Amino acid sequence: MRARAATLGDLEDVFHGLSKRMSDEYAAAGKDSKIAYDNLMMNLKEGRAHALVEGEKAVAIIAWHENSDAADTLFAAREDFFRGSTVRFCKRHIRHIQALAGNLPIHSRSWLQGPDVARWFGIIGYVERGQENGAKLFELPPAR
Repeated sequence: MRARAATLGDLEDVFHGLSKRMSDEYAAAGKDSKIAYDNLMMNLKEGRAHALVEGEKAVAIIAWHENSDAADTLFAAREDFFRGSTVRFCKRHIRHIQALAGNLPIHSRSWLQGPDVARWFGIIGYVERGQENGAKLFELPPAR
């Protein structure tokens, strides 16, 4: 797996095969996939979106935007993204994004309540920071 600047084609490919768990996540957040697509598109146009690529196929898009105290992430993925090897890759890549964002803490949210969600964030290095607007807030502390 590798990461590169996301393209409109990558975004369309990922949303064409969007995983059920991502659709469920958006619904739990009170959004539909069109809103998520539009939010990711805005970050893509601003150069803050990466495609996570397996072979030549984009399997996920991760985007970020900085605010005063952290960088918030946005995410979309196909079902074939959710494997052990991708978690290991994401552990390295999220630190790259953090460096691009000026070593701010990274905030990611999940509206899904399964134990695998917290476990996945924990493996990557996130710490659970409580609830925010019905979501669990996870924070990746700045790199040392």
